Amino acid sequence: MEKRWVLKQKGNESLIAEIAGALGIEVALAELLVQRDIKNFEEAKAFFRPELSQLHDPFLLNDMDKAIDRIEATQNSGQKIMVYGDYDVDGTTAVSLVYAFFKENGFQNLDYYIPDRYSEGYGISFKGIDYAQEQGFSLIIALDCGIKAVDKVKYAKDRGIDFIICDHHRPGDELPDAVAVLDAKRADSTYPFDELSGCGVGFKLIQAYAQTHDISFESLYKYLDLVTISIASDIVPIVGENRILAHFGLKLINTNPRPGIESILNVANIARKQEDEISKEGEDKGLLFSRELTISDMVFVVGPRINAAGRVESGRNSVKLLVSPDMETAGTIALQINDFNNERRTLDTQITLEALDLIDNDKILRKAKATVVFNPNWHKGVIGIVASRLTESYYRPTVVLTQSNGLITGSARSVKDFDVYDAIDACSDLLEHFGGHMYAAGLSLKPENLEPFRKRFNSIVSASITDEMLIPEVEVDLEINLNQITPKFLRILKQFAPFGPGNMSPVFMTCGTVDSGHARIVGKNHVKLTVYQESVRSAPYSGIAFQQGDKYDAIQKGKSMNICYHIEENEWNGIRNIQLNIKDIRFCDDI
Repeated sequence: MEKRWVLKQKGNESLIAEIAGALGIEVALAELLVQRDIKNFEEAKAFFRPELSQLHDPFLLNDMDKAIDRIEATQNSGQKIMVYGDYDVDGTTAVSLVYAFFKENGFQNLDYYIPDRYSEGYGISFKGIDYAQEQGFSLIIALDCGIKAVDKVKYAKDRGIDFIICDHHRPGDELPDAVAVLDAKRADSTYPFDELSGCGVGFKLIQAYAQTHDISFESLYKYLDLVTISIASDIVPIVGENRILAHFGLKLINTNPRPGIESILNVANIARKQEDEISKEGEDKGLLFSRELTISDMVFVVGPRINAAGRVESGRNSVKLLVSPDMETAGTIALQINDFNNERRTLDTQITLEALDLIDNDKILRKAKATVVFNPNWHKGVIGIVASRLTESYYRPTVVLTQSNGLITGSARSVKDFDVYDAIDACSDLLEHFGGHMYAAGLSLKPENLEPFRKRFNSIVSASITDEMLIPEVEVDLEINLNQITPKFLRILKQFAPFGPGNMSPVFMTCGTVDSGHARIVGKNHVKLTVYQESVRSAPYSGIAFQQGDKYDAIQKGKSMNICYHIEENEWNGIRNIQLNIKDIRFCDDI
């Protein structure tokens, strides 16, 4: 699929020059900082050297004082607390964090609950509340869910059970009648940052409790690995507090991860960086490589395995793994969860092929501006992944639906700049439940409303999406020459990490490059090449162009090409080299 390249507009040149001079860095790097809304030396220092002291006071969250008072009252009276969270990565990390913290700090009458994806569905369930009543819980701390559970919270209150809601999703018109509603997206929110993950809100809760009970902030550091995994997996912006939390969480994961996380890395055949060497123990275990772990590893390695338990069996297993006290216990659960992940891969591959076949064989659907596909037999646990795959193949808003417990239920994914949540919200009268974000949402509806929903959703997308939005975009940060890429340039560029939404790894564009003549196809459809830029007599740089095998013949013929790419550091057998991860190629004679 052809992509459109969009080069960011140049920022304030005098400000760029001022920052370059103050920091002693290249103008190109200063321009990247200005793009990230950095205006002076102090802001640049805070960006490059995050400090935990920069985190906001948790009591700036509306209702935090009420939440702490209720938790203290419950603890003092010996009543029971249930820590309740969704079955995905954000929910299970949040439950693990809050449960482990309160357990460590003397709470005895404490347990956790993860709803079943198939019998209960997303968020707070009547079944979960009934269980809480049967077991004598008087307080439920709901994490990563509950902001729209007005009826569920009332149901619980009528049965003598209070709620503290810790959520980060958009509220509806009415807030639940809970003891406390901690959500920075509340219309009346006074909190300075509204992009925390669900686990991040859980962290603010324990931070507030620690502040009021003279528990040192240093004792909270051990939980930052869980927050970081949630930030990465829930795709929240890595700016503000999230950037600080992720910065320190990655340090922890790379130096002293909890047994559950280390066990996941082991079953995934990934060793942590240990003094720049692969340890002999790692070699004996058959670990593939040793390097510094990044947000991408949390997204593509750790997160999917934590998610797999809730997709295939029970998310409770993920919490058991993450609160495991030792490697032996964690290792056993990690192997089981890895098996779930392998099963999940088989399911999502099969269902993706079936969904693509549905689209390919339907002329109207193939040409539509939105995708809505339904099969009652598809596995509910993987339809979100399938929706993402379809969005990659047919770049447009996508809803994938299946049937479960008498309802049609599904997941939606979107494309850049299109708010799929708003589109679904416009269909709310046809839905039983829905929730989510701009680019990802979940929904359920009665079978008789499927066709009305399909028609209205398609109509809303068609009326509001532009043709340009339906073409994948490569957003280019800067045009540079290859001779600007030096070891110092790369060293400073690496300090822009952790990368993610809001602080993406910069994409550079270089014009007039050619291959050295040794390009080759690697893997299924990737091109390994070595490029140089004759106009500036640059050194050659190794590059990899994933899924661009169709361009191999033109590359091999020595055609001049413009490339856009990430600059990465590739390590093999202890030797580090600069590598260009080429996102797209345009041949100059085609422009």
